[in-house]
Amino acid sequence: MEAIAKSAKMVKKPIRQTLNLIGDILLFAAAVMFILTFGPVVKEEVKYTTHQVFKVKDAAEKPLTPPNKDFSIVIPKIGAAAPVVSDVDSQDPKVYPAALRKGVAHAKGTPYPGHFGNTYIFAHSTDAFYNVGRYNAVFYLLGKLSPGDEIDIYYKEVLYKYSVTDIKIVEAKDVTYLGNFGEGNTLTLQTCYPPGTTLKRLVVIGRLTNP
Repeated sequence: MEAIAKSAKMVKKPIRQTLNLIGDILLFAAAVMFILTFGPVVKEEVKYTTHQVFKVKDAAEKPLTPPNKDFSIVIPKIGAAAPVVSDVDSQDPKVYPAALRKGVAHAKGTPYPGHFGNTYIFAHSTDAFYNVGRYNAVFYLLGKLSPGDEIDIYYKEVLYKYSVTDIKIVEAKDVTYLGNFGEGNTLTLQTCYPPGTTLKRLVVIGRLTNP
């Protein structure tokens, strides 16, 4: 009987070791996925918080400038600046990923800055954890904006200044904000929410403040 019991223990030991190894591998994989998904978000949050707390600006630091003046966006409060890719189909997942690797995207069918109606610009923080590195972090901090904050759009060498009027969290399939908002020229910015996921959308609405 002792021999049988001893033999059983010897069999169970490798099984336990194998299960422990599998568990360690799964935990490591989960940690890597978490870092890949939320690492860029944490980085942007830390950078933003540091600037807000210390309020110190390096004398050698260059002012925030647009990457181009043909079509780009600058958001001073969150230190965001990116080129805007025009006429991108926001409903076609086969089309917009390529644009979002270059910058942010202007939704096809919506007006250009300076034209009557609602200019719609969007970015996705990610569509899957393994694609995080393929997308930029331009809109990660969009949720830090408040009514009255400035958003600058450069289009065809002209600067269009917008002031934030509203911020909303909406369902992922809500396309209401692609439409117009009353009279005048408005701007809508959209990104995934919470940052690093595609669960919902964060929408920021602004109104043109200069001619």
